[in-house]
Amino acid sequence: MDIYASLNQPQKEAVFHTEGPLLILAGAGSGKTRVLTHRIALLIAEQGVNPWNILAITFTNKAAREMRERVDRLVEYGAESVWVSTFHACCVRILRRYIEKIGFSSNFVIYDTDDQKSLMKEIMRRLNIDTKAYKEKGLLARISHAKERMLYPEDLEKGAAKGSDDAMVAAVYREYQAALKNNNALDFDDLLVKAVELFEGCPDVLASYQERFRYIMIDEYQDTNDVQFRFVHLLASRYRNLCVVGDDDQSIYKFRGANIYNILNFEDSFPEAKVIRLEQNYRSTKTILAAANHVIANNTERKEKTLWTENEEGEKIHIRQFDNGFEEAEYVVGEIERSVSLHQAGYRDYAILYRTNAQSRMFEEKLLMAGIPYKIVGGVNFYARKEIKDLLCYLRTVDNASDDLAVARILNVPKRGIGATTQGRVQDYATAHGISFYDALEQAKEIPGLGRGVSRLDSFIKFIRVLRTKAEVMGPKDLLNEVIEGTGYIMELEAEGTDEAKARIENINELISTAAIYEERAKEQAMVPTLSGFLEEVALVADVDSVEEGSDYVVLMTLHSAKGLEFPRVFMAGMEEGLFPGYAVINYGDPSDMEEERRLCYVGITRAKQVLTMTQARTRMVRGEMQYFQTSRFVSEIPRELVDFGNETPRPGRKVEQMRTTAKKDNPLNDIFRTSSVSDIYQPRQSVLEKADKLEYGVGDQVRHIKFGVGVVQNIVDGGRDYEVTVVFDRYGVKKMFASFAKLKKV
Repeated sequence: MDIYASLNQPQKEAVFHTEGPLLILAGAGSGKTRVLTHRIALLIAEQGVNPWNILAITFTNKAAREMRERVDRLVEYGAESVWVSTFHACCVRILRRYIEKIGFSSNFVIYDTDDQKSLMKEIMRRLNIDTKAYKEKGLLARISHAKERMLYPEDLEKGAAKGSDDAMVAAVYREYQAALKNNNALDFDDLLVKAVELFEGCPDVLASYQERFRYIMIDEYQDTNDVQFRFVHLLASRYRNLCVVGDDDQSIYKFRGANIYNILNFEDSFPEAKVIRLEQNYRSTKTILAAANHVIANNTERKEKTLWTENEEGEKIHIRQFDNGFEEAEYVVGEIERSVSLHQAGYRDYAILYRTNAQSRMFEEKLLMAGIPYKIVGGVNFYARKEIKDLLCYLRTVDNASDDLAVARILNVPKRGIGATTQGRVQDYATAHGISFYDALEQAKEIPGLGRGVSRLDSFIKFIRVLRTKAEVMGPKDLLNEVIEGTGYIMELEAEGTDEAKARIENINELISTAAIYEERAKEQAMVPTLSGFLEEVALVADVDSVEEGSDYVVLMTLHSAKGLEFPRVFMAGMEEGLFPGYAVINYGDPSDMEEERRLCYVGITRAKQVLTMTQARTRMVRGEMQYFQTSRFVSEIPRELVDFGNETPRPGRKVEQMRTTAKKDNPLNDIFRTSSVSDIYQPRQSVLEKADKLEYGVGDQVRHIKFGVGVVQNIVDGGRDYEVTVVFDRYGVKKMFASFAKLKKV
C-alpha cells in the first residue's frame, strides 16, 4: 500500500525533500503532523536511514506521544529508536550523560515551581530583599526571561546603575544560580541553558550528537525562544538536514519568550533552505478561512500565505452585539440549548473562547443555571480560584463567623506569621470547649502555648470586627473593596508582576463587578441588597457538583489555550476594543504587540470547523463600574459579505426575555463596513456611566425601556450619584432602576 498516496502535492514535496534545510510553513489545519510522521517513515523505510539518526522535537508531551504513536503505525521496524521528545526531555537525556563535564553530578535534581519559590525565599532573606516590594514569583520570572535569552548575571549587570533594580535582580540571579549549583539542581530553564553550555564548551560532545542526529525535525518552530534556537542550530550545523515546521501567523507566545523572528528569518541562518507552504486546510469551511485570511492579512511581519479548502462554503460568520455581558452569555448558552434540543449538535461540538480567564464567570453561571455540562480547559472554575475563594471567605466570615472553614482559610491570608502549630492549638481549644473556631480566636489569651501568636490572632480579630461594623452600612461591593484594601491582596499581586498575578487581579476585578451587578439587580427588583443575599447567590451559582462527568460537555478556554485544537462550533466572546485587543496593547504596546493580538484572533477563527459566532457587548462592568466598549477592530477586518447580524432567536425552555441582536437598519456595526479606515472607526475609550443633569421625563410620563417595554413613571428620587426611577411596566410590573443605566425614552 502506498502510504503517501493520501498526501496532497505540497505535502508530498515536503515529505520527499530530505536533504538540506527545509522550512515548512504549515497553515492552520493543513496536516503538518501528518507530514512529519510520513517524513520519518520515508527516511527509515525508503532511504535506509538508521532510526537512531533521527531526532523529532515537539513542545508538549502529548504531541510527542501522538507523533510516536503515528510513527509506530507507519514504520514496522525500528521506530522505537527514533528520538521523539520535547526540548526539555531531550536535554535531560543529554545532560544525564555528560553534565559532569560542566561541574554538576549526573544525579542532579530538577526543581519544580515550589522548589524554586522556597529557594528564592531563602535567597531574599539572605540578601535582605524587601519582601513587600519584591515577590519571589516576580524575581523568578525575570530570571527565567533572562535565561530564555541566554543572558547571565553579568549580562544584566552591564550598564546597570549601582543600587538600581536591574543590579539587584542580577545579584539575586547570581545567588540563585550559586544555590542551585550547591544543591546539584537545575530548574527547567537550566535544562536548555546547560545543554547549550555543554555543546559550546565541549566540542567533542557536540560532535558526537551532531553525528548521532543527522536528520532533525522541529515542530511548532514559531514558538521557539532564543536558547532553543541556539540548541537546534548547534546540533544541525554539521549535516544541515534541519526541517522546521511552523506557522508565523500562529505565533502567540511572546509573553513566554517565543521569538517570531526565529521562523521569519530562517533563511538568513540557512540561505540554501527550501521553503514549502502548506495552504490547503482540511478543517474549516471556505467562509471561515476567508475571514481568517482577511484578518491576518493586516499584519506586516509575516510570511505570505493564503489558506484554502475544498470543504463547503458554510454559514456566514455570525456577529452578535448586546447591551452587556449578561445578555452576551445568555445568548451563547441559549444558542447551545436550542441546537442541542433540535439535535443539530451535541454539547461536545461547542467551544466558548475568550481573551482572559476572568471572562469565563458569566458563561459558567449561565451554563450551570441551564444544567449544561461544561469543562474549563487551562483554568479552574471561577469561584474555585484561590483569590476568589479567599475573598469570599472573608465575606463569609463577616456574615457568619461560625463558618469554621472560611475562618481557618483566611486566618493567615495574607501571611500574618500564624503557622500550622498555632492554628492547631486554636482548633484543639475550640473542640475541647465546644465552641466555634472564631470564638476560640476571640479567647486566644486563654489558650496555652500561643506565645507571640496571641497578638497576631488579635490583629486578625480586630480586622474582622471592623469589617462587621462596616457591613451594617455598606453594600457587598464596597465591603469587598474594604477587604481588598485592608488585606493588601491586590497590592501583593501587583508586587509579583507576573502574568499569573495579572490574571488573578483580573479575576478579582470581575468579582467586584459581580457584586456591583448583584446590587443593581436587587435595586431594580425593589429589594435591599445584602451581604447574605450576595453570598447566597454566589453559592448557588458556584455549586458545580451537579455537573455530570463525561465527554459530552461544552469547552470553555482562553484563546491561548485553544491553539492546536478544533471544534465544529465556536463562540469567540468579548470582541471589543479594550478587551480584545486589550487597552494595554492599544495604549502602550508597540506595533508588534498589536500584530500578536491579531495572530491570536486568527488562531481563534481557525479553531472553528463549521460555525463561527463572534459576540460583543456595548457595556461591561469593570471593577464595579459600568464602561462602554466599541467593536473590536478585528471584527471590522472581516469583509461585509462574509458576515450576518442575525435575527431574534427563540429559546426553548428559557423563562428569560429573548435577547436582542443587531439585525436592524440602525445597527451601528453596519457603519464598520462602510468605512475604509479602521482608525476612523475605533477610538478606544473607557468611560463610566454618568448622572444626567436632568431627565427628559417626569412622574406620570410614559417611557419605553429597551427590555421591559412601555411603562409609566411612578416616582423619581435624586440619589446623589444617579436618579432612582420607579416605573410600572405593563408586562413586568414595578421596577426600580438607575436612570443612566436604564436609558428610558419618553414615549
